Amino acid sequence: MDILTEALSSMRTGRPTSVRTNGRAPWGLRLPPVAGAGFHVVLYGTCWLVPLEDSPDLTPIALSPGDVVFLRNGRGHILADHPATPAEVERPDQFHPGSPLGTVTIGGDGPATSLLCGNYHLDQGRPHPLVRQLPEVIHLATRHGRHPELSAAVQLLGAELENPRIGSAGIVPTLIDSLLLYILRAWLEDQPPAAARGWAAALGDSAVAPALTAIHRDPAAQWTVESLAERAGLSRAAFARRFTALVGEPPMAYLTRWRMTTAARLLRESEAPLTTVAARTGYGSEYAFAKAFKREYGQAPGRYRRLVQAA
Repeated sequence: MDILTEALSSMRTGRPTSVRTNGRAPWGLRLPPVAGAGFHVVLYGTCWLVPLEDSPDLTPIALSPGDVVFLRNGRGHILADHPATPAEVERPDQFHPGSPLGTVTIGGDGPATSLLCGNYHLDQGRPHPLVRQLPEVIHLATRHGRHPELSAAVQLLGAELENPRIGSAGIVPTLIDSLLLYILRAWLEDQPPAAARGWAAALGDSAVAPALTAIHRDPAAQWTVESLAERAGLSRAAFARRFTALVGEPPMAYLTRWRMTTAARLLRESEAPLTTVAARTGYGSEYAFAKAFKREYGQAPGRYRRLVQAA
């Protein structure tokens, strides 16, 4: 069971959207907040990511070829050739065709930079704790042999965008979709074992990881703290303390969270009857399931399904 993939899938509300950004110095582009998580990949050239005035906790980041930036909350920011360059807002006349994605061209006649920019549509109203614990900005460099899989994905994207051919329209969105997993895997694997905390530590913990895998593999099972502790090879009390410290909530609270997350996905993405959804998430009756779902989401499962499918 790939918990990282499951956690991201539980938050997805649509396919990623992207645009190729080509700038020639001097250039600056002000990007508004997005509903989800933002990302940038520097295909060639250099630039700066500059936080807006309402982000005093963030500092400008210098970006080089192959660099990848992930913005967990899709916060608004500026991309520019230099932090002091005035930024403008995207205009329709800046976009040009000729790529599998939209392309925006901006700036003067100086050194050129090209990026792939976009956002992943993730439900930030109910983020999975794995995503919620990520840094607000993740900056990964892929030069000098670092993160070879991520680097390979960036190179493939660059090649498809530089020379679109038959199949590019299908290949590029798939690569962008995969990029998110490469980014988060690279960041998680970057954490030194001795310094890893939260989910970065939980996914590699010899006691907590098997329990998480069991919950994700079979949320309908009648798990108890005792049965999960047995899988972990710890006493009930020791397991509960360790799980809570790393995951951020007690085992049974996380089990309920994952059951409700799974139920919401089934309601959004399938026409399965409520009795089936209840059974697949560990509830013996539709009534018990509906009560638990309403407590978690503030509305009955039938109404939730109608609203999300109508959106």
